[in-house]
Amino acid sequence: MLEVFRQCTVYLAAFVEAAAAIIIAYGALEATAKVFLLVVRRGNMRINKEYIRLNLGQWLTVALEFELAADILRTAVAPSWNDIGQLAAIIIIRTTLNFFLQKEIDQAEARAKSQAD
Repeated sequence: MLEVFRQCTVYLAAFVEAAAAIIIAYGALEATAKVFLLVVRRGNMRINKEYIRLNLGQWLTVALEFELAADILRTAVAPSWNDIGQLAAIIIIRTTLNFFLQKEIDQAEARAKSQAD
């Protein structure tokens, strides 16, 4: 029974990691399409580039959360002290990335709101 649980958890972790890859691919494709349209239309390049970059950043933030979930699932199956240490390092790195990315997104939204006023 325990082996079935472990196997299901491994498959679930792989599924969650695949979902993260799909999210990243979607965000990258969306950003690429918007950059293409920006170049063709020749709009306000500075504002639009920042919007595209921040939108991609939001997709990457979501994907990082999925990646973290997959890592937690993998470690939950058969954690050794080495696995737990690696998970802790991954959590710190990904949480730090998420924190600074979200901070930049919030600052850009505040700038956009103040420019609109």
